[in-house]
Amino acid sequence: MPGIDKNLNFKPVNIAVLTVSDTRTAADDTSGDILVQRIQRAGHKLSDRKIVRDDISIIRETVSKWIDAPDIDVIISTGGTGLTGRDVTPEAIEPLFDKKIEGFSVIFHQVSYESVGVSTLQSRATAGLASGTFIFALPGSNGAVKDGWDKVIAMQLDSRHKPCNMVELLPRLMEK
Repeated sequence: MPGIDKNLNFKPVNIAVLTVSDTRTAADDTSGDILVQRIQRAGHKLSDRKIVRDDISIIRETVSKWIDAPDIDVIISTGGTGLTGRDVTPEAIEPLFDKKIEGFSVIFHQVSYESVGVSTLQSRATAGLASGTFIFALPGSNGAVKDGWDKVIAMQLDSRHKPCNMVELLPRLMEK
């Protein structure tokens, strides 16, 4: 049966949080705050946190630096996954992926459908793997961040989750 095996030891991972927004500041980045709180409550380490504007080159530069950082295992972004002209997070990060995690979008939309119905079609949430770093791009709403973390990402970043989880893959991601 899938779930957390409490007999196993929890292994924390190092996570960076990126908020993509033209309007958010540290004072009102509620989605970023939600992610940070949940990451820390789960027992993981917050390695870095930034807010950048909706600009492909700035997003890509920030994520690229984090991919290269040895103390970051996972990057989670919030914002910029919608359909407006300024929503460019997928365009910025997907070219960095060595492998796209197709199932993330599928599962995220299933979970999101339970919360917002067919409005989930307006999200281009995506995930991938780049040079041994997991990258998840969530929408910017508080609800989407909660759904994405609570119902999808948190379980895969818990080393005790069975039958499998992404933490157990970390040592093998750069195999040739």
